[in-house]
Amino acid sequence: MNLVSRVQGLILKPKEEWDKIKGEPATVADIFKSYLMIMVAIPAVAQFLGFWLIGVSVPFRMTVRMSLGSSLGRAIVSYILSLASVFILALIINALAPTFSSKPDQVQSLKLAAYSLAPYYVAGIFYLIPVLSFLTVLAGLYSLYVLYLGFKAGLMETPPDKIMGYFVISLVVGIVLMLVVGLVVGAIFSLSAFYGGL
Repeated sequence: MNLVSRVQGLILKPKEEWDKIKGEPATVADIFKSYLMIMVAIPAVAQFLGFWLIGVSVPFRMTVRMSLGSSLGRAIVSYILSLASVFILALIINALAPTFSSKPDQVQSLKLAAYSLAPYYVAGIFYLIPVLSFLTVLAGLYSLYVLYLGFKAGLMETPPDKIMGYFVISLVVGIVLMLVVGLVVGAIFSLSAFYGGL
């Protein structure tokens, strides 16, 4: 798999890219090594640099920059939790398959969870300038559409009348996982700031 053409396809022509992905032989380890570990690093590294070098505008306090240690720690924790949340989402998509008359397949469910987030990961570069980070939210919304197209492409062999329900439940789980990751990272680093930082 060529990473650049895969990401371009998922962003610019997601329908056609899902057709390629559907029949592509892969393992969980392949998806993590050749795609996920690299893509998840984009927002993590951008956040590290953005929080450390540029800082965040805080009302009544001007711009606040994190220390090198806090920024690095935040990036590492965010990276690890992001990888874990994609894997958990894939497990849940797979576990839900029989409920929606679909075929359970751990690799296909990981493809859905991992590849659908390509627009979000690429837009993670905007974390370099924290004031532009809202653009990653817009890319995240586009990622939801890409996920829907993945279900529609038949990765889990879902009957057409069950696709929307399967997508919506998976979407809710994905949003909850992202919120949990954000809250955990925020809580860890709020506490570290309260107790004097790293």
